[in-house]
Amino acid sequence: MDAREAALRRAHEHAVRWLASLPDRRIPARASVDETVRALGAELPAGPSAPADVVDLLARACEPGLTAFPSGRFYGFVVGGTEPAALAADWLVSAWDQNCVMRTVSPAYTAAEEIAGAWLLDLLGLPGGSAVGFTTGATMANFTCLAAGRDTVLRRAGRDVARDGLAGGPAVRVLAGRDRHMAVDLALRYLGLGTPRLVAADDQGRMLPHALSAALDEAGPGPTLVVLQAGDIHSGAFDPFTETVRAARAADAWIHVDGAFGLWAAASPRHAHLVRDCGGADSWATDAHKTLNVPYDCGLAVVRDPSALRAAMGLRGDYLIQHEQGDPVDKVPELSRRGRAFPVWAVLRSLGRSGVADLVDRLCRHARAFADGIAGIDGARVLNDVVFTQVCADFGDDARTERVLARVLEDGTAWISGSTWHGRRVMRISVSNWSTTDADVGRALDAIRRAARPESA
Repeated sequence: MDAREAALRRAHEHAVRWLASLPDRRIPARASVDETVRALGAELPAGPSAPADVVDLLARACEPGLTAFPSGRFYGFVVGGTEPAALAADWLVSAWDQNCVMRTVSPAYTAAEEIAGAWLLDLLGLPGGSAVGFTTGATMANFTCLAAGRDTVLRRAGRDVARDGLAGGPAVRVLAGRDRHMAVDLALRYLGLGTPRLVAADDQGRMLPHALSAALDEAGPGPTLVVLQAGDIHSGAFDPFTETVRAARAADAWIHVDGAFGLWAAASPRHAHLVRDCGGADSWATDAHKTLNVPYDCGLAVVRDPSALRAAMGLRGDYLIQHEQGDPVDKVPELSRRGRAFPVWAVLRSLGRSGVADLVDRLCRHARAFADGIAGIDGARVLNDVVFTQVCADFGDDARTERVLARVLEDGTAWISGSTWHGRRVMRISVSNWSTTDADVGRALDAIRRAARPESA
């Protein structure tokens, strides 16, 4: 017990120092992989070491090689930070060490998952009674939802996938927007469904309803999945759900919404119009470790019909203690998993309804500030309609944009990385961290202005 307590105290001290460094530290890592390997030591020790000493070595060796992802000045990818209540709850998750798959074995976890799931449905405007599964991230959330959809549309066509598999059965057509996220393609590949048929989108990545209708008419009757999007990874744009859901429903398709970060617009009265009628779909995938700011990892798979999710994900084992009311294991692919619902419950309990709305609104306000600031830089252009938390800009041509991106990373004040959108190199800014302040945005904009100055300046 003494050794364990000493190790925990050391871990707490290092964690507090790390978190205290975030407001001012350089965002990129200072040490390379090779340097970190040397600091950690590549040879397996011949004998034991004191746990507290191991924690000290780990913290000292790794700290220079850490990127400040939790900083309010990290905008490179759609990654949140960690709200205080969620971080503390996650420490308890590791200490409690529950395998959170069975109601009877871990009733505390099941209670937290059921409460958090009901709160999430309420906040996101999704049908009450839907099943909510806690996965590793949005990729597996998409996989889980699309598995339920695949099996359901094939069952309607007379095919029992669980019994007979896919080989020799009817083909499942999948339609998705031209600008869908790559995680959708990955999930479809895992499911044996191949590349989706792409539906035309506008210049912001919003699926065109008439193009969806035409594609559905051309495909004709048969098992069909339609994948819509809440939050384009470049523009932040949302598909027009009223029209696209109506078109897909008329074709008897399973409708899935990939809303990794954008589904949270529903929690804000100011931004809920972006997801109007999104609740008419059959399933939804999102991440809690993005906009909601819980620790990695935590995806959410929501399926309107709980029986469809159980049919796709449920399992039976003679040694399992299964409950007649169902178990958490019935809703996700993983049989062994940590208690992801505990931090979600904690952050929702901590923020409340108004706090989640304020969080979403604050992230959107910061994105708008970035767009306004960049628009004032000579030669810079904001390329997207800034409707949510994403900003894309260029600086005249690809070569100059690349130079600006490289200088921003070299400066180290903020992490802002690039992408390619509509055939041009762009600076892509994703505002996702609860701790980002107006001052953080101002410092990042100053870094961008410095990076955009002519070389002779």
